[in-house]
Amino acid sequence: MKRNRLVATTVASTITLALALTACGSGDSGSGDGASGEAKSGDIRVWLVGTDTPQEARDYLKTTFEKENEGSTLTIEEQSWTGLVDKLTTSLASSDSPDIVEVGNTQAPAFTSAGFFKDLTGEFDTLGGDDLLPAFVDAGSYDGKFYAAPYYAGSRAVFYSQQVVGDGFKVPTTLDEYVTQGKALTTETRSGIYWPGQDWYNALPFVWENGGFIAEEKDGKWEAGFSSEGGIQGLEQVQDIMNTASRAPKDGQETDQQVPFCEGNIGFLSAPIWVQWSIKAPADAKAPGCPDTYGSDLHAFALPGKEAGKPAVVLSGGSNIAIASKSKNPDLALKAYEIMLSDGYQKLMAAEGLIPAKISQAEFLPAGEIIEAGAAAAATAKGVPASPKWADVEAKRYLQDAFVQIAQGGDVKAIAEKLDQQIEETLNS
Repeated sequence: MKRNRLVATTVASTITLALALTACGSGDSGSGDGASGEAKSGDIRVWLVGTDTPQEARDYLKTTFEKENEGSTLTIEEQSWTGLVDKLTTSLASSDSPDIVEVGNTQAPAFTSAGFFKDLTGEFDTLGGDDLLPAFVDAGSYDGKFYAAPYYAGSRAVFYSQQVVGDGFKVPTTLDEYVTQGKALTTETRSGIYWPGQDWYNALPFVWENGGFIAEEKDGKWEAGFSSEGGIQGLEQVQDIMNTASRAPKDGQETDQQVPFCEGNIGFLSAPIWVQWSIKAPADAKAPGCPDTYGSDLHAFALPGKEAGKPAVVLSGGSNIAIASKSKNPDLALKAYEIMLSDGYQKLMAAEGLIPAKISQAEFLPAGEIIEAGAAAAATAKGVPASPKWADVEAKRYLQDAFVQIAQGGDVKAIAEKLDQQIEETLNS
């Protein structure tokens, strides 16, 4: 199995199919089937990252597992994306390893190649086989073996509220027009384009659209491209936005963005499509949104590219899930794993706007403007360099540190050259 992690064509066609089928409707696709055979009772720990997994899916997993495996318990432990690679590396190597873990699709190769995950090659067909998102299967495979199944996929779109942009607003058709409109929406308290300093994800479209690149492998060696001519042009545009159109903290993270959005302090918010649920979350939710104010007229469009009428190339995103090699109850872990990949569970993921791991469940994605914007963005989305050592780049926070420096007005060329050096040293080590 190849290890290409681009999800562009696959995800776009998946969403397109879903939009067509949603109008027709469909019945329940069933619930998770327990693994065949008997397994001793025990306690299973599942690490999920962030709040993207909906509560309904979490409840479904726990209830179904404990019903099908009497005497056993399943505990979901929520982790943070910040510092995840280091925490996984330590925990998966310990005697107290979690049983099932979620990992970002860009991080998965580092763990599959290091032996942290259980070999599931023999279970591939049972877990979904050709119904699983191919690009994420590739991300979870190494040296011809299958270790980490897809969990969900997604892309980014630009969110806005009609109350903020005004009745005369027209969706920008080019990247330059997007920047111009963002600046026009900026006030002393409002970010026309919300951009916390550590957010490197949203910088990549500007690098790619200007002809730059992250890193490319040539003759067995990796060459980084943030300091290339196109890379510098893109980064200078990013710095301009950070300094003139954003009121976000210069050292801030891409978390809890619904808070300033719900305060009416964001014009454009470029974020994964599932952020819509944080914005629309009820006031009594764990992380409340604003369903009755700015969330009541939420809209989105695909970030436009340099050329009018074409979406910008954005970063593909999503997660894989794996069973830890050091799981104390691998048979029970497999039973829980099968539930997470069942039609019933994946249907719940799709209903929240997360592109499901199973292509067949994409029909349950909600139709509408936001999903359509995500589909348009996904059509040209691409991933980070396909190196098992890319996770080390993220773990060392080279990108976050570089973009904080850019946000603080540092010399773009010098920052880019240092970042390229750090990336090359890491990928080529």
